Amino acid sequence: MKTTLLNIVNIPVDDPIAFTFFTGYMAMLAASVFFFVERGSVDGKWKLSLLVSALITGIAAVHYYYMRDYYLSTGQTPTALRYIDWTLTVPLMCVEFYLLTKAAGAKIDLMWKLIIASVWMLVTGYIGEAFTDGSTSHSFTWGALSTIGYVYVLYTAWLGEVAKLAEKSGDPVVIKGIRSLAWFVLVGWAIYPIGYMCMPGGWLNTGLGWSSSNIDLFYNIADAINKIGFGLVVYGIAIGSKAKAA
Repeated sequence: MKTTLLNIVNIPVDDPIAFTFFTGYMAMLAASVFFFVERGSVDGKWKLSLLVSALITGIAAVHYYYMRDYYLSTGQTPTALRYIDWTLTVPLMCVEFYLLTKAAGAKIDLMWKLIIASVWMLVTGYIGEAFTDGSTSHSFTWGALSTIGYVYVLYTAWLGEVAKLAEKSGDPVVIKGIRSLAWFVLVGWAIYPIGYMCMPGGWLNTGLGWSSSNIDLFYNIADAINKIGFGLVVYGIAIGSKAKAA
């Protein structure tokens, strides 16, 4: 027990994965506190959106606390904990699209379609990663199935219903904010497949020899960028709308 506790609190200076676990935990905890506090300073129509942003980073911070300890204790990838985190936070990120376009006429079915697509993306991704047999065919099959959900969210944000509702709102702040979130889906979410393809059987593992130890490094960086970034865009929309009204 004594050795385990020492390992938990010791962050090796030459281990970027352990460093990013701790940095991600502190960054998302700080972001959650910030969004909760700032929720009181925005107009009423944006309070729920900012609350969701705080929940996204708050849930992630709790999971990162446990994932950090798991990694430092075992040296292994906390795959199950990570997907539990994503199953809660990624659908909430999709809910943000609905909340931001609700005033322009977004219907509840838009929210559910985005949630279902994101859950599909995560469940198939989890099967591909957690139950890998080390073969490229397994990695490719489940990765391709996961991509279907990703492409749906991407299309909806860039060209589909979300994009059209943002234009319909006629609010330049909302239009710019939705486009910024769409960029996060296009560029930020694209970091996750890089980590996925580092696992045994993945193209980066078999083709370039990238170790599965790189998975957590890519995932940690992507989580910090996307979850905090999503919240900051929502906060920017809320503050921008308030300044415009003033």
